[in-house]
Amino acid sequence: MGGAVKPLIHATAVVDDGAMIGVGTQIWHFSHVMPGARIGEQCRLGQNVFVGRDVQIGNRVKIQNNVSVYENVTLEDEVFCGPSAVFTNVREPRSAFPKDPATGFLPTRVERGATIGANATVVCGVTIGAQAFIGAGSVVTKDVPPHALAYGNPARVRGWMCACGQRLPLSATQASGQTACSACGRAYELSDTRLRETQAAARAAA
Repeated sequence: MGGAVKPLIHATAVVDDGAMIGVGTQIWHFSHVMPGARIGEQCRLGQNVFVGRDVQIGNRVKIQNNVSVYENVTLEDEVFCGPSAVFTNVREPRSAFPKDPATGFLPTRVERGATIGANATVVCGVTIGAQAFIGAGSVVTKDVPPHALAYGNPARVRGWMCACGQRLPLSATQASGQTACSACGRAYELSDTRLRETQAAARAAA
C-alpha cells in the first residue's frame, strides 16, 4: 500500500532546521529554505530558489528557477511564480540603516491561483488578488484585484482573466458586464470593476 509521498529535496539544496515541508513537495538544485518557512504539499521549487525566514507558501505552488521569496511574503495555494520573478520586503532600503524585520518589512500577499510572470517585480506592501495574472517583466506597485490582467511599469489593469488562464472578452475600462470563458465555459460577472465567478457557473461545474 502506498503512503504519502515524502518531500524530494535535491542533494545540493539546503533546508534549515525549523522549516516545514509538505508531503510531495520537490525542492531542486541549489535552493535554500530558511528556518521557520512553511511550504505546503505538492509544491515544486525549481533551481536556485530562496525562501526566507517565516515565509508562508500554500499547497500546489510552483516557483520557477531563480526566484527569491523574502521574509513577510505569503503565497497562497496554487500560485505560479515565473522564472526570475522578484519580491521585495523593504520600500526604502539602505545598507547603512537596516530595517527591523518586526516593523520595517512590509507584508506582501499573493492570493490563490494568481500568476506572476517571468522577471516581474512585486514591490512590497501589496496584495495580488486570487486568479490575477501579472505579465512578464511588469513592476507591481499597488494592489491588483482578483482575476485582473495587469502588466507594464508600473503594472496597470489591462483586462480580466479566467481561472483557467484564458483572457476574458471584457475591457479594462468597463465597470460592469457579464461574460463566459471560451475555453472552459466558466461564467463571470463584472460589477464596480470587480470580477467574480457566478453561482450558475459554480453549480454547472460541480
